[in-house]
Amino acid sequence: MLNKVRTGQGFIAALDQSGGSTPKALKLYGVEEDAWSNDDEMFDLMHAMRTRIMTSPAFTGDRVLGAILFEQTMDRQVEGRGTADYLWSVKNVVPFLKVDKGLADAVDGAQIMKPIPGLAALCERAVGLGVFGTKMRSVVQLANGTGVNAVVDQQFEVAKEIIAAGLVPIIEPEVDIHSPEKEAAEGLLRDRIAMQLDALSEDQAVMLKLSIPTVDDFYAPLIEHPRVLRVVALSGGYPRDEANERLSRQHGMIASFSRALTEGLSVGQSDDEFNSTLASTIDSIFAASIT
Repeated sequence: MLNKVRTGQGFIAALDQSGGSTPKALKLYGVEEDAWSNDDEMFDLMHAMRTRIMTSPAFTGDRVLGAILFEQTMDRQVEGRGTADYLWSVKNVVPFLKVDKGLADAVDGAQIMKPIPGLAALCERAVGLGVFGTKMRSVVQLANGTGVNAVVDQQFEVAKEIIAAGLVPIIEPEVDIHSPEKEAAEGLLRDRIAMQLDALSEDQAVMLKLSIPTVDDFYAPLIEHPRVLRVVALSGGYPRDEANERLSRQHGMIASFSRALTEGLSVGQSDDEFNSTLASTIDSIFAASIT
């Protein structure tokens, strides 16, 4: 898995919508809120959608390097196998697990992660299920050095715990694409991440998931850093075509899209329509990820 993540061509599918984002994701897929009466039924519908994506002939390791899973997805099965096992053994797709518990309230123009109780036990369980890495998200809204530093420092502190558990963390300090100070915030973010990367030991490696930068190739120094396995991009709310176009200008940065991946998919489509739409989407994201 390590070699595939480090050198493989393709992108990472983000299938980790959880909690509050699940109804929105289902609505975009054509499933209205009156289709379920409790959380269990809602997550059953979400798992059915994710299973349809993962089992599609279009979804293979030739173009999809990895997939980020929600904890409930990891704990469920796909075609009689644990989800992580199915992804790697059947599809040659590297499994990752979303571990954060959401965002704290904004302070100093940024939102750090809420505490993650039980992280050590979750990591141990993930390793046992064949998961390769994790992902955790914070958000930067303004170019405030105090806020940016708080986000990055917390991410690396938790990342070291995850590395010690035998997993590779994807650190995601998202810069809000609608921020009036986006470019300046990216400058602060890059500098703080570089400082934290320099402090890692040779046996510690991370991945980064970042908003597509305002200045093309702005994150090149992070992509080239010896402690970084891969730098991936979130779509951040851009429509897929715009996200692909912006990403294609970032050399060495690959996609890790969520909404942009599922855009155009619908519960009402026939399998042929669904698979054709997904194949076209995957091809376009793949093309933007190999520049």
